[in-house]
Amino acid sequence: MILDEIVKRTIEDLEKRKKDIPLELLGRSLASNPFAPRDVKPYLTATKDEPIRIIAEVKKASPSKGIIKEDFDPIVIAQSYSNSGANAISVLTEPHYFKGDLEYLTQIRRYVPTPLLRKDFIVDKYQIVEALVYGADFILLIAKALSTKQLRELYEYALHVGLEVLVEIHDKEDLTKAMKCGASIIGINHRSLETFEMDMTLCDQLIPMIPNGKIIVAESGVSNVETIQRLSAIGADAFLIGEHFMRVPSIEEEVKKFKNALV
Repeated sequence: MILDEIVKRTIEDLEKRKKDIPLELLGRSLASNPFAPRDVKPYLTATKDEPIRIIAEVKKASPSKGIIKEDFDPIVIAQSYSNSGANAISVLTEPHYFKGDLEYLTQIRRYVPTPLLRKDFIVDKYQIVEALVYGADFILLIAKALSTKQLRELYEYALHVGLEVLVEIHDKEDLTKAMKCGASIIGINHRSLETFEMDMTLCDQLIPMIPNGKIIVAESGVSNVETIQRLSAIGADAFLIGEHFMRVPSIEEEVKKFKNALV
């Protein structure tokens, strides 16, 4: 299963980084970080004045599609997102399968005012401190990759250090985990991490089970206005979109089009 493979590689890389820079030393660098994490909830909550919230993703590659964008400049892409009204920017930092880099976070934070999500396979508190050091405002935790106990511990630790958490789910079992840890921002990923197949009915199945007051993010497979309109109507606040934006001629025009889907 590809998820197990990615997590295994992540843990191997993590052990090397821990030896090079122990957690205590990594934590000290926070004193020189000028970017305090922001509360992202207002940026992601749909309102009457702004019913569509977009988390636009800086994404070079994926395990299923390979290289998605050849002329990849993370800062230029992030600036296009910010200039066109994206509410948050997802930055992939996993290096092997998604060709991401932690440095992208710092580079983008320096030049772009939009809140940043560290999107990675986070399995350890060390990665949460990294996210803080490198300039993220919130992190992704994938319920499928963690036990309920692990998810709760990492979720609570992230909140403790000032980072908000997007908890990603793929089925009812994941939703139960998310509820047990108290997640307030829940991402429903239409793409299976086991087969990479898409199920665009997942939001229809899972949103009715989510308690009121939660921020709901629809992830993967969102590539047209009609899908945004449909998912917004059943309760999605925000939409995490990466591959589609990476393939269009004008990122700014496409983001604006999606933002105005209900106008």
